Amino acid sequence: MQDHPTTPPSQPVIVLVRPQMGENIGAAARAMLNFSLNQMRLVDPRDGWPNPKAVTMAAGAAGRVLDHAGVFKDLPGALHDCDFVFATTARGRELPKPIYTPEAAMAEAHQRISAGQKVGILFGPERTGLENDDITRANAIITVPVNPEFFSLNLGQAVLLTAYEYSRHTHAAPAINPGLDGFTPANGQEVEAWGDRMEDALEQAGFFHPAEKAPMMKRNLRNMWTRFQMTRQEAQTLHGALKQLLRGKG
Repeated sequence: MQDHPTTPPSQPVIVLVRPQMGENIGAAARAMLNFSLNQMRLVDPRDGWPNPKAVTMAAGAAGRVLDHAGVFKDLPGALHDCDFVFATTARGRELPKPIYTPEAAMAEAHQRISAGQKVGILFGPERTGLENDDITRANAIITVPVNPEFFSLNLGQAVLLTAYEYSRHTHAAPAINPGLDGFTPANGQEVEAWGDRMEDALEQAGFFHPAEKAPMMKRNLRNMWTRFQMTRQEAQTLHGALKQLLRGKG
Protein backbone atom coordinates (compact mmCIF):
# COMPACT_ATOMS: atom_id res chain seq x y z
CA MET A 1 0.00 0.00 0.00
CA GLN A 2 1.22 3.50 -0.78
CA ASP A 3 1.29 6.58 1.39
CA HIS A 4 -0.40 9.78 0.39
CA PRO A 5 2.23 12.46 -0.22
CA THR A 6 2.51 15.09 2.50
CA THR A 7 0.58 18.22 1.49
CA PRO A 8 0.15 21.67 3.04
CA PRO A 9 -2.72 21.72 5.55
CA SER A 10 -5.14 23.78 3.45
CA GLN A 11 -8.07 21.45 4.18
CA PRO A 12 -8.91 18.47 6.39
CA VAL A 13 -7.92 14.93 5.42
CA ILE A 14 -10.90 12.57 5.08
CA VAL A 15 -9.87 9.13 6.41
CA LEU A 16 -12.12 6.17 5.60
CA VAL A 17 -11.28 3.37 8.04
CA ARG A 18 -11.78 -0.17 6.68
CA PRO A 19 -14.47 0.86 4.15
CA GLN A 20 -16.40 -2.10 2.81
CA MET A 21 -18.09 -1.19 -0.46
CA GLY A 22 -16.51 0.54 -3.41
CA GLU A 23 -19.77 2.34 -4.11
CA ASN A 24 -19.61 4.04 -0.73
CA ILE A 25 -16.02 5.13 -1.27
CA GLY A 26 -17.08 6.64 -4.59
CA ALA A 27 -20.04 8.39 -2.93
CA ALA A 28 -17.70 9.82 -0.31
CA ALA A 29 -15.41 11.15 -3.06
CA ARG A 30 -18.38 12.85 -4.76
CA ALA A 31 -19.46 14.41 -1.46
CA MET A 32 -15.94 15.71 -0.88
CA LEU A 33 -15.58 17.29 -4.32
CA ASN A 34 -19.02 18.90 -4.00
CA PHE A 35 -17.40 21.10 -1.36
CA SER A 36 -13.88 21.36 -2.83
CA LEU A 37 -12.22 18.75 -0.62
CA ASN A 38 -9.81 16.32 -2.29
CA GLN A 39 -7.59 14.82 0.41
CA MET A 40 -8.80 11.24 0.96
CA ARG A 41 -7.03 8.40 2.74
CA LEU A 42 -8.17 4.78 2.91
CA VAL A 43 -7.26 2.36 5.70
CA ASP A 44 -7.34 -1.32 4.75
CA PRO A 45 -10.30 -1.23 2.30
CA ARG A 46 -12.09 -4.58 2.44
CA ASP A 47 -12.20 -5.22 -1.31
CA GLY A 48 -8.71 -3.95 -2.04
CA TRP A 49 -7.67 -0.95 -4.11
CA PRO A 50 -8.21 0.31 -6.75
CA ASN A 51 -11.90 -0.54 -6.88
CA PRO A 52 -13.81 -0.13 -10.17
CA LYS A 53 -17.15 0.24 -8.36
CA ALA A 54 -15.77 3.27 -6.52
CA VAL A 55 -14.71 4.83 -9.83
CA THR A 56 -18.16 4.27 -11.35
CA MET A 57 -19.90 5.83 -8.35
CA ALA A 58 -17.55 8.81 -8.31
CA ALA A 59 -19.15 9.85 -11.62
CA GLY A 60 -16.37 11.47 -13.59
CA ALA A 61 -14.81 14.54 -11.98
CA ALA A 62 -14.71 13.06 -8.48
CA GLY A 63 -12.55 10.27 -9.86
CA ARG A 64 -9.53 12.51 -9.34
CA VAL A 65 -10.15 12.34 -5.59
CA LEU A 66 -9.82 8.57 -5.86
CA ASP A 67 -6.79 8.81 -8.17
CA HIS A 68 -4.84 10.65 -5.48
CA ALA A 69 -6.21 8.80 -2.46
CA GLY A 70 -3.57 7.48 -0.07
CA VAL A 71 -3.93 3.82 0.95
CA PHE A 72 -2.62 2.62 4.30
CA LYS A 73 -2.53 -0.76 6.01
CA ASP A 74 -3.35 0.65 9.47
CA LEU A 75 -4.75 3.75 11.14
CA PRO A 76 -1.51 4.97 12.81
CA GLY A 77 0.09 5.08 9.37
CA ALA A 78 -2.77 7.11 7.94
CA LEU A 79 -2.53 9.63 10.79
CA HIS A 80 1.26 9.89 10.90
CA ASP A 81 1.36 13.60 9.97
CA CYS A 82 -1.91 14.76 11.56
CA ASP A 83 -1.77 17.24 14.44
CA PHE A 84 -5.43 16.92 15.44
CA VAL A 85 -7.97 14.19 14.65
CA PHE A 86 -11.76 13.99 14.88
CA ALA A 87 -13.60 10.65 14.99
CA THR A 88 -17.17 10.58 13.67
CA THR A 89 -19.23 8.18 15.76
CA ALA A 90 -22.51 7.75 17.60
CA ARG A 91 -20.60 5.57 20.09
CA GLY A 92 -17.43 6.00 22.10
CA ARG A 93 -18.89 8.21 24.78
CA GLU A 94 -17.37 5.91 27.40
CA LEU A 95 -14.01 7.36 26.34
CA PRO A 96 -13.35 10.76 27.94
CA LYS A 97 -12.99 13.00 24.90
CA PRO A 98 -14.51 16.33 23.84
CA ILE A 99 -17.70 15.80 21.83
CA TYR A 100 -18.57 18.24 19.02
CA THR A 101 -21.47 18.73 16.67
CA PRO A 102 -20.36 18.78 13.01
CA GLU A 103 -20.77 22.57 12.92
CA ALA A 104 -18.61 23.15 16.00
CA ALA A 105 -16.06 20.55 14.92
CA MET A 106 -15.53 22.09 11.50
CA ALA A 107 -15.22 25.57 13.02
CA GLU A 108 -12.47 24.13 15.23
CA ALA A 109 -10.91 22.35 12.25
CA HIS A 110 -10.85 25.56 10.24
CA GLN A 111 -9.16 27.47 13.06
CA ARG A 112 -6.48 24.84 13.42
CA ILE A 113 -5.86 24.55 9.67
CA SER A 114 -5.65 28.34 9.38
CA ALA A 115 -2.97 28.20 12.07
CA GLY A 116 -0.97 25.65 10.06
CA GLN A 117 -2.07 22.39 11.64
CA LYS A 118 -3.07 19.25 9.73
CA VAL A 119 -6.50 17.92 10.72
CA GLY A 120 -7.85 14.44 10.02
CA ILE A 121 -11.48 13.27 10.18
CA LEU A 122 -12.16 9.55 10.67
CA PHE A 123 -15.16 7.69 9.25
CA GLY A 124 -15.71 4.05 10.19
CA PRO A 125 -16.79 1.00 8.19
CA GLU A 126 -20.39 0.95 7.03
CA ARG A 127 -21.65 -1.97 9.13
CA THR A 128 -20.09 -1.28 12.53
CA GLY A 129 -18.64 2.22 12.53
CA LEU A 130 -15.38 3.04 14.26
CA GLU A 131 -14.15 0.71 17.00
CA ASN A 132 -12.96 2.03 20.34
CA ASP A 133 -9.37 1.28 19.37
CA ASP A 134 -9.84 3.60 16.38
CA ILE A 135 -11.43 6.32 18.49
CA THR A 136 -8.51 6.33 20.94
CA ARG A 137 -6.35 7.65 18.06
CA ALA A 138 -8.56 10.76 17.83
CA ASN A 139 -8.42 13.92 19.90
CA ALA A 140 -12.16 14.58 19.80
CA ILE A 141 -15.48 13.06 18.69
CA ILE A 142 -18.06 14.35 16.21
CA THR A 143 -21.62 13.20 16.90
CA VAL A 144 -24.53 14.27 14.72
CA PRO A 145 -27.68 15.27 16.66
CA VAL A 146 -30.04 13.03 14.71
CA ASN A 147 -33.25 11.17 15.55
CA PRO A 148 -32.30 8.84 18.45
CA GLU A 149 -34.70 6.22 17.10
CA PHE A 150 -32.88 6.16 13.76
CA PHE A 151 -29.37 7.54 14.10
CA SER A 152 -27.55 5.66 11.35
CA LEU A 153 -26.05 7.68 8.49
CA ASN A 154 -24.48 6.00 5.50
CA LEU A 155 -20.86 6.78 4.69
CA GLY A 156 -21.58 9.18 1.83
CA GLN A 157 -24.09 11.13 3.94
CA ALA A 158 -21.68 11.45 6.86
CA VAL A 159 -18.88 12.73 4.63
CA LEU A 160 -21.25 15.12 2.82
CA LEU A 161 -22.49 16.64 6.08
CA THR A 162 -18.97 17.16 7.39
CA ALA A 163 -17.64 18.56 4.09
CA TYR A 164 -20.56 21.00 3.91
CA GLU A 165 -19.94 22.27 7.43
CA TYR A 166 -16.26 22.78 6.66
CA SER A 167 -17.05 24.66 3.45
CA ARG A 168 -19.06 27.20 5.42
CA HIS A 169 -15.83 28.43 7.03
CA THR A 170 -13.62 28.67 3.95
CA HIS A 171 -14.60 32.15 2.80
CA ALA A 172 -13.44 34.00 5.91
CA ALA A 173 -10.21 32.52 7.13
CA PRO A 174 -8.36 34.71 9.62
CA ALA A 175 -5.56 32.87 11.41
CA ILE A 176 -6.62 32.03 14.95
CA ASN A 177 -4.27 31.12 17.77
CA PRO A 178 -5.16 27.52 18.78
CA GLY A 179 -3.43 27.93 22.15
CA LEU A 180 -0.03 26.59 21.04
CA ASP A 181 1.43 29.84 19.72
CA GLY A 182 5.14 29.35 19.07
CA PHE A 183 5.01 25.58 19.59
CA THR A 184 4.69 22.73 17.12
CA PRO A 185 2.03 20.10 17.97
CA ALA A 186 3.20 16.49 18.12
CA ASN A 187 1.88 14.74 15.04
CA GLY A 188 0.27 11.31 14.89
CA GLN A 189 3.55 9.48 14.28
CA GLU A 190 5.22 11.13 17.28
CA VAL A 191 2.31 10.43 19.61
CA GLU A 192 2.16 6.83 18.39
CA ALA A 193 5.90 6.36 18.99
CA TRP A 194 5.57 7.66 22.53
CA GLY A 195 2.58 5.38 23.17
CA ASP A 196 4.50 2.36 21.87
CA ARG A 197 7.52 3.09 24.02
CA MET A 198 5.51 3.70 27.19
CA GLU A 199 3.45 0.57 26.59
CA ASP A 200 6.59 -1.54 26.14
CA ALA A 201 8.08 -0.20 29.37
CA LEU A 202 4.91 -0.88 31.31
CA GLU A 203 4.67 -4.35 29.78
CA GLN A 204 8.18 -5.17 30.99
CA ALA A 205 7.35 -3.82 34.44
CA GLY A 206 4.31 -6.11 34.73
CA PHE A 207 1.86 -3.22 34.84
CA PHE A 208 -0.80 -4.84 32.65
CA HIS A 209 -2.26 -7.22 35.23
CA PRO A 210 -4.48 -9.17 35.25
CA ALA A 211 -4.06 -10.20 31.62
CA GLU A 212 -7.77 -9.99 30.76
CA LYS A 213 -7.78 -6.27 31.61
CA ALA A 214 -4.66 -5.49 29.57
CA PRO A 215 -6.46 -4.46 26.32
CA MET A 216 -8.69 -1.99 28.17
CA MET A 217 -5.75 -0.56 30.13
CA LYS A 218 -3.73 -0.09 26.93
CA ARG A 219 -6.69 1.54 25.19
CA ASN A 220 -7.15 3.99 28.07
CA LEU A 221 -3.48 4.94 27.94
CA ARG A 222 -3.64 5.55 24.17
CA ASN A 223 -6.69 7.69 24.71
CA MET A 224 -4.83 9.84 27.24
CA TRP A 225 -1.92 10.58 24.92
CA THR A 226 -4.18 11.90 22.17
CA ARG A 227 -6.38 13.84 24.60
CA PHE A 228 -3.36 15.65 26.06
CA GLN A 229 -2.54 17.23 22.64
CA MET A 230 1.20 17.25 23.31
CA THR A 231 3.63 19.56 21.60
CA ARG A 232 6.63 18.07 19.82
CA GLN A 233 8.88 19.36 22.59
CA GLU A 234 6.71 17.72 25.25
CA ALA A 235 6.83 14.38 23.44
CA GLN A 236 10.63 14.61 23.28
CA THR A 237 10.76 15.48 26.99
CA LEU A 238 8.63 12.47 27.88
CA HIS A 239 10.89 10.20 25.81
CA GLY A 240 13.93 11.59 27.63
CA ALA A 241 12.33 11.26 31.06
CA LEU A 242 11.34 7.64 30.44
CA LYS A 243 14.81 6.83 29.10
CA GLN A 244 16.39 8.24 32.27
CA LEU A 245 14.00 6.36 34.54
CA LEU A 246 14.75 3.09 32.78
CA ARG A 247 18.47 3.79 32.90
CA GLY A 248 18.25 4.45 36.64
CA LYS A 249 16.34 1.23 37.18
CA GLY A 250 19.00 -0.69 35.28
